[in-house]
Amino acid sequence: MTESAPDRRSLPAIHLAVLLFGFPGLFVHWVPLSPFLIVLGRVAFASLALAVFMAARKVSFRMVPGRDIGLCALCGIILAVHWSAFFEAVRVSSVAVGLLAYATFPAFTVFLEPLFERKRPDAANVLFSGITLLGVFLVVPRFALADPVLLGVLWGLLSGGTFAILAILNRRLSRRHSSLRIAFYQDLFAGLALLPVLLGGLPRLAATDLALLAVLGVFCTAVAHTLFIRGMRGVSAQTASLIASLEPVYGILLALAFLGEVPAGRTVLGGLIILGAVLLVTLRAANKGRPEA
Repeated sequence: MTESAPDRRSLPAIHLAVLLFGFPGLFVHWVPLSPFLIVLGRVAFASLALAVFMAARKVSFRMVPGRDIGLCALCGIILAVHWSAFFEAVRVSSVAVGLLAYATFPAFTVFLEPLFERKRPDAANVLFSGITLLGVFLVVPRFALADPVLLGVLWGLLSGGTFAILAILNRRLSRRHSSLRIAFYQDLFAGLALLPVLLGGLPRLAATDLALLAVLGVFCTAVAHTLFIRGMRGVSAQTASLIASLEPVYGILLALAFLGEVPAGRTVLGGLIILGAVLLVTLRAANKGRPEA
């Protein structure tokens, strides 16, 4: 059966969204700010863009039940930690190391989701998580805190772990609210959580720095998120998840093209193992969720 027209538009939309998701790591090298300030600029522009888009599309800002505002605030704080840790991982090591360490988040989900849902972990997924950690082990050339790759991996693992928690909490919110509303409030609360970094004084920013932060917040965050949601209307969750797994691949290729970063051989080998295990976990989750004929 041939795909319908909406399906043909959906696939490019999701690929473009994931490509845009692969860009943020490059901004650490383009914007002369700390990771916290870069994230603050990112969420400020993203929340503003989402607010304008929601108002134009007449998407309600109201959260019912009201207690979900508190959950969004918690998620916003976690989101601020997640993005700050990711940018720090890239800053101290490389885009490849930061992305690959962050890509281990399904391994964290395997252990954390059963705790939230009070279920036993799936044995096969635990095995795949172990394989993922093996890939991380291969990425690190030597286990010394002075080694920038190890530091990048540790920050990347924090980024992956916090993203796993965020994904689990967002699953609850998504049952009651639109994804745009959730994204808006979480970006807003992430920005509020990061405001204390300005107590030391406002940084001096050139017009190009502000422009880059606007691109990061509007296109690589708000637009990418909207494209991904829109694309999921015409493809299966399995297809969307598999395409999303390409984010580290896109990010590494973008770093090669724009920064001249060439990943080391062991990074490539470890990355292949990590991405292979992530794809297997994604496929198993999609197949388990598929209704029987």
